[in-house]
Amino acid sequence: MPPAPTPVCDFGWKAPEFSLLATDGQTYTLGNLAGPNGTLIMFICNHCPYVLAVLDRICRDARDLRTYGIGVAAICSNDAIAYPADSFEKMQEMAQEQNFPFPYMHDGDQTVARAWGAACTPDFFGLNGAGALQYRGRLDASGRNPAPAGARRELFEAMVQIAQSGSGPREQTPSIGCSIKWRAA
Repeated sequence: MPPAPTPVCDFGWKAPEFSLLATDGQTYTLGNLAGPNGTLIMFICNHCPYVLAVLDRICRDARDLRTYGIGVAAICSNDAIAYPADSFEKMQEMAQEQNFPFPYMHDGDQTVARAWGAACTPDFFGLNGAGALQYRGRLDASGRNPAPAGARRELFEAMVQIAQSGSGPREQTPSIGCSIKWRAA
């Protein structure tokens, strides 16, 4: 199956609020996840080869972005009935095994993914301190396989720019990955 690309950044789009249960047993809202200089919300899942190829770098960047006042969290919105590897229990296992440095939240009814226009996993939404979208690009040059050593840290660099200036880079390469696994209507 070909990868599902994400749309280009809609600069200034205001992210809708949410309230979701995370694998650590806590409920989080966009408001309490936001960092003083911005927020990164990532739509990921447990089984996508595109996510698995970059998971170590996602965790590295999440740790590094905290020092810039960026709040980071991830959401899994996939249909867990059709894709049991993305069940809440499996999400808990992955978060613990990978020592996620961010809350990993479950969007079981897919309302957050729909409200945000999430298209694929991974799908990155970089917001500035005012909650306005400034980045909707890729992590780096990875696809189904990790990028070569020394690849530019596109997401990290964009989020640092957002933390420092409130604005993201005007040139962004959309993320690619597996489509969100929507529940049957």
